[in-house]
Amino acid sequence: MSGTTRKNIKIGGCVSIVLKKDQKSGKLTKGIIKDILTKSPSHPHGIKVRLTGGEVGRVKKIYETENI
Repeated sequence: MSGTTRKNIKIGGCVSIVLKKDQKSGKLTKGIIKDILTKSPSHPHGIKVRLTGGEVGRVKKIYETENI
């Protein structure tokens, strides 16, 4: 599923995000979504979310529940 479409993002879902500081390197951070911060239905660089650990970044990969 695409991380650029808001309808694919669910609170409590497992995702990998890229943090602002890691945008150049492309390093991903994996976690569980706490809040969805992007209000528009899509964003070309990924929907912005806050993870349960407090990290904020754009979704790059969405994991299916059986892959957690």
